Amino acid sequence: MKLFEQMITRGHERVCFHQDPETGLRAIIAIHSTKLGNALGGTRRWCYASDWDAIYDVLRLSEGMTYKAAAADLPMGGAKSVIMLAEPGQKPTEAEGRAMGRFVESFNGAYIAAEDMGVTVQFVDWMALETRHVMGGKTVSTGGDPSPYTSQGCFNAMKACLKHMGMPVDFSKITVAIQGVGATGFKLARLLIDAGASVRATDVNARSLERAVMELGVEPIPADRALFATECDIFAPCALGGVIDENVAKNIKCKIVCGVTNNVLADPDRDGPILKNRGIVYAPDFVVNAGGLIRLAGLYLGMSEAQIDQKVADIEQTTAQILDGAASLPSTHAAAIAYANRRIGRGSGSAGYGGGRSDGPPMERMHAG
Repeated sequence: MKLFEQMITRGHERVCFHQDPETGLRAIIAIHSTKLGNALGGTRRWCYASDWDAIYDVLRLSEGMTYKAAAADLPMGGAKSVIMLAEPGQKPTEAEGRAMGRFVESFNGAYIAAEDMGVTVQFVDWMALETRHVMGGKTVSTGGDPSPYTSQGCFNAMKACLKHMGMPVDFSKITVAIQGVGATGFKLARLLIDAGASVRATDVNARSLERAVMELGVEPIPADRALFATECDIFAPCALGGVIDENVAKNIKCKIVCGVTNNVLADPDRDGPILKNRGIVYAPDFVVNAGGLIRLAGLYLGMSEAQIDQKVADIEQTTAQILDGAASLPSTHAAAIAYANRRIGRGSGSAGYGGGRSDGPPMERMHAG
C-alpha cells in the first residue's frame, strides 16, 4: 500500500500519526473531508496484525463517515481514528485515554472524536479531560452510548428493504440472521424479537451469544460459515467489516442484507453487483447505521431530541429512495455513493440547528485548525 496514493484516490485531506512515549499510545487520525463541516468519527481500539492494516482501516472508515454524514443530511464532515493495541484485549487506562484526548485536541476542533469498537463511555470521558472535541461520554463529555440509535436506524432501514422487495412489513413472518450480538447487534435483536421476528445469531464472543440466547431467546448458530449457509429473509452483519466477499456474495442464502457493520462489502465494486444480479437487496451500510452519528452529531449541533429522533426515523425513507434509485446503476452501494456525493456537491447541510455545543467551536469556525 502506498499511503499518498490511497489518500489521493480516496480523497483524504489529512492523515496524522501519533505516539506517546509515556503511555505507549500509538494512534492515527484520518480526516477524509471537512467540506460540509467539522469531521466527526469514532475512535477504535484494536489489535491490528500490522501497521498497514490499521492504516487501511482508518482510511476506509473515515471515508465512509463522510458519506454517512452527507446521506443523513448533516452539516458534518467525515473522519476516524484508531488506537493500535500491542495485544488483543489490552486493558484501557485513564492515562491512555487522556493521551488520546490530547491528540484529538491538537486538531483544534477540525476532528470530533466519539465512541467506536473497543472504546467505552468511560474511555470517552477520560479523553474529554483533555479535549472538548469528543462526544459520547456521561460525566465529562455528553451523549452517552449511541448504540440504541444505531440499532433503531437499522431496524427502520429493514422496513424500507421489505417494502422494496414487495414484502409486507410484518416481522412476525420474517427470519433474521445476525452476525454479532454485541452492543448494537444485541439491541437490534431485541427490536426484532419485540416486533415478532424469528432471530438466529452467531458471535465469536461466546458470552455475548450466550447472553442473547438467555435474555432474548435467539437461536444460536455455532459458526459464521454456518450463518452464511442459513436460509433467512434478512442477513444482518453487526460485527467487523468486509464480511461479504466474492464467495459469500455468490452463495449467501438471504433476500436482504441490512446490518450495522461498517464496510460490509469487502470490495463494493465487485460484491455489490453480484448481490444485485442475484436479486438480493443490499442496504448500504453507511446509510443504515447512521443512527449513532445522528445522535452525537445532533447533540453537537444543538438539535432537539425530537429533531434527532426524526432524523433517525428518516433513515427508512432515505434507504427507500436509494434502493429505488439503484435500478440503472451497478449496485445499491453505487446509488448510495451517488446520493451522498450529490449532497456534498451542493454543500447541503441541515443548518439552523443552533451554534453547536456551548463549549465547542462556534459554527463560523467549523473549519478552523
